[in-house]
Amino acid sequence: MNAVHPALVPHSGGRASLLSSASLGWSGFGAEMLGIAAGAHRIPAIEHHRVGVHVGAPVRAVCRCNGQRAARIQAHGDADVIPAGLDGEWSDDDSCTILRIWFAEDFVRNTFDQLGLRATDAQIRPQFQLRDARFQHLAWAMRAELEAEDASDPLYAESLCTAMIVRLAGASISYDDKRRTLSPRAAARVIDYIEAHLDERLTLSELAALVELSVPHFKVLFRETMGVPVHRHVVQRRVERAKVLLLQGRLSASQVALEAGFSHQSHMAHWMKRLLGVTPRDIARSDALRLIVTR
Repeated sequence: MNAVHPALVPHSGGRASLLSSASLGWSGFGAEMLGIAAGAHRIPAIEHHRVGVHVGAPVRAVCRCNGQRAARIQAHGDADVIPAGLDGEWSDDDSCTILRIWFAEDFVRNTFDQLGLRATDAQIRPQFQLRDARFQHLAWAMRAELEAEDASDPLYAESLCTAMIVRLAGASISYDDKRRTLSPRAAARVIDYIEAHLDERLTLSELAALVELSVPHFKVLFRETMGVPVHRHVVQRRVERAKVLLLQGRLSASQVALEAGFSHQSHMAHWMKRLLGVTPRDIARSDALRLIVTR
């Protein structure tokens, strides 16, 4: 799913990229905070589904997509959905900020396939001024990832996007079997794989495939089995590995970060401080072992 980032597609209207996921290692989806100038704008049809979430003070806007037209006051959290293959036009009376989220068509289709949904039953349709509390919650979590000094593991963003797609399609997740946790053998297989590949980029798709489950089903069963979401378990294990390597004292902090699977040293420091309450420098000191043990 190495799709071309939508930001590369020409469009009309004045806008500026304020924050972007381009450097965060996300694949098949992305997000960007955009400063939009007052006036008319047009985005041509592309192969990605796009959602624009209004951020900040209300703005009067007129929008057009797929023969539909809507004139309204766009409030904080209101979303416009433009499916792949459709162009969109709108005009704003004042400058505003938009959180733009995009999903590659193959990422969306794969999510639907894993849910066992037919193309006629699962579609992302054009919508203006979508007001959905659950979708807003997911969108603001994505915004927080963009604004964070050190974003979470890409697994977290992938989980958010999967849930967004399900919500946009109006699909409900139900399972025929009554299993609510992973079997001991399946759990061990996933955990062993994570341990062996902590220094690599992990995806929900590859982890779910290990136990022959769809991504949505796997996420639910893993959380019920381990007590935490997949992305949280992975980052906890990376922190533990980094702690051991720092205490051994054979590698620099930057080398430890890479060996433990963090994108860079400050990313590692962020999660160590958050989960352990100490910094890598604290751990590397001679009394770090006593500090950790007595917590």
